Amino acid sequence: MIGTIVNTCTIIAGSLIGALLNRGIKDQYKEALYTGLGLASLAIGLNATITNLPKSQYPVLFIVALAVGGVVGTALDIDGRFKRLVNHRSKGKGEAKLGDGLSAAILLYCIGPLSMLGPVIAALKADHTFLFTNATLDFVSSTIFASTYGLGMVLAAPVLFLWQGMFYVIAQISSTAISEALMAELLIVGGLMITGSGLGLLNLKDCKTLNLLPSLLVPVVWFLIKM
Repeated sequence: MIGTIVNTCTIIAGSLIGALLNRGIKDQYKEALYTGLGLASLAIGLNATITNLPKSQYPVLFIVALAVGGVVGTALDIDGRFKRLVNHRSKGKGEAKLGDGLSAAILLYCIGPLSMLGPVIAALKADHTFLFTNATLDFVSSTIFASTYGLGMVLAAPVLFLWQGMFYVIAQISSTAISEALMAELLIVGGLMITGSGLGLLNLKDCKTLNLLPSLLVPVVWFLIKM
């Protein structure tokens, strides 16, 4: 778990540094950072989806996953509940967007090849290279996120720890539980969710990406049925 612990600590450190920088950044520069984060999210999300689409054994599974997951998530109002909880005490313009920032950051930190494959490789081969690389990237990202959204972005750290910890534990229990085929399907769906977050950061479309979280369970359930 050393790789995951390091990754979690870099997000905390980056958030603290970014929060300190936040006080001296003018609104027009914060807006420029929003745009940069949005474009980066679009690039990362589309790359994850396009890269893994050729690896998919079930080309329409991601469509079914997004449809079913979106309906379930909307019924549960995951996105709305999360943002209302996070923004409950926020008053300023920057603070009022904390929910949007957290949802985008959590997806960016958690849904990616390094963050998902890293814990599996660490558990099976004791190789933390992927996680250390991811930690470096997340340090930079968390600094930028916190410089625009504030110290509240540190809340993404425990989410990442639990997410990567889950993959680590599952891989230790069963090396075949997380197959390459399943990982490809998860990355396709996850990539589209990150893309949706990017559209939100650019103020082009509020995709309510957290409502799509149940979509990640659909490929898992499908592969369990196929076993």
